[in-house]
Amino acid sequence: MKNLPPLAERMRPKSLDDYVGQKHLVGPGAVLRKAIESGTLPSMLFWGPPGVGKTTLAYIISQSLYRPFFSLSAINSGVKDVREVIEKASILKEQGEILPILFIDEIHRFSKSQQDSLLGAVERGIVTLIGATTENPSFEVISALLSRCQVYILQHLAEQDLLDLLEKAQKEDVLIKEKNIVVEEYEALLRLSGGDARKLLNIFELLVNAFDSKKIVLTNDVVLEHVQQNMALYDKTGEQHYDIISAFIKSMRGSDPNGAVYWLARMIVGGEDPLFIARRMLILASEDIGNANPNALLLAQSCFNAIQVIGMPESQLILSQTVIYLATSAKSNSATTAIAAAIALVKQTGDLPVPLHLRNAPTKLMKNIGYGKNYKYAHSYEGNFADLDFLPEAIRGTKIYEPGNNAKENESKDKMRKLWGDRYKY
Repeated sequence: MKNLPPLAERMRPKSLDDYVGQKHLVGPGAVLRKAIESGTLPSMLFWGPPGVGKTTLAYIISQSLYRPFFSLSAINSGVKDVREVIEKASILKEQGEILPILFIDEIHRFSKSQQDSLLGAVERGIVTLIGATTENPSFEVISALLSRCQVYILQHLAEQDLLDLLEKAQKEDVLIKEKNIVVEEYEALLRLSGGDARKLLNIFELLVNAFDSKKIVLTNDVVLEHVQQNMALYDKTGEQHYDIISAFIKSMRGSDPNGAVYWLARMIVGGEDPLFIARRMLILASEDIGNANPNALLLAQSCFNAIQVIGMPESQLILSQTVIYLATSAKSNSATTAIAAAIALVKQTGDLPVPLHLRNAPTKLMKNIGYGKNYKYAHSYEGNFADLDFLPEAIRGTKIYEPGNNAKENESKDKMRKLWGDRYKY
């Protein structure tokens, strides 16, 4: 009994009739069920949150149609793995055998080149692709592949679906049914699951295994006490997701590369989307480094682009390099405070008119009433600078940008003083 798979795996449904949820797709007369029953199955993408049955549904489809089932995870598979599966499928086609279904979990993690490697086989019908993604496929899947797939949206499981799963486990599972389990309160179980069936069953099994007695009484307090002690330290869809990304950002902002790389590793091991991490670093490069080191934004952008091309696991090296660079860089939030001050000023003062000398004068009438008059073209003056007012008259002289105290911005500060005198006296 000790060698049995986890409860979530033991309870995995084997047919559409046992499948929980997604009635809009696989209920009687629903669109996907009709496609399965007709045997004419298109390549498709399952888009939905974790734990709603994407993998299970793909496997059930293959079993219902008696088709070979090849499965890859985009986290640890590359172009080589895809080509090996396609080669096996090509051999089956040459031998006149039934063509397989290729299931790719988290297909959004595949780089462009990895997704490109699927195109030919999908076009020629060598495999029927079923991709699973938690991200919007219109952003994460290349257009050529997306156009060849039908997208089906899977929804969060309803509360009753989750309760039915727990009841089914208590009645049918080889280990659970041997115990007398009384669930007095369900709120904590359902809340901690977040609508994820797999997580719900994992939590339930963790709780059952925590007690030696035959009778187990579960209340909200009991559930919270045991789960908080035993649950995994990173969950990319739950509260830990936000806590760890917060620790990650604050470590880089605080110039601690040790902390930053540690929290990066926590996210990588936990299966976080590397593009999500890269996006947050792009924001930090402007928000917390800004003009203290303009190259930070360039490197963060290069990191984001490289991840899209290369994919995991190699992208973890690019992430690590960028994280260390950002953490050890000089810091400034002057761009952040400047735009916040400017927006506050706009809200306070309203739509102030543009000074006449800054307006274009495309018509004779506009020119006659003063549009563009007294404007000085900076490049016509020494040092490419002309002393001119660029703010509306009502707020003339208002100071919005306050340079940070760092080498790069101190250099800018000196330049502004020389050009503008008291107007930019800091």
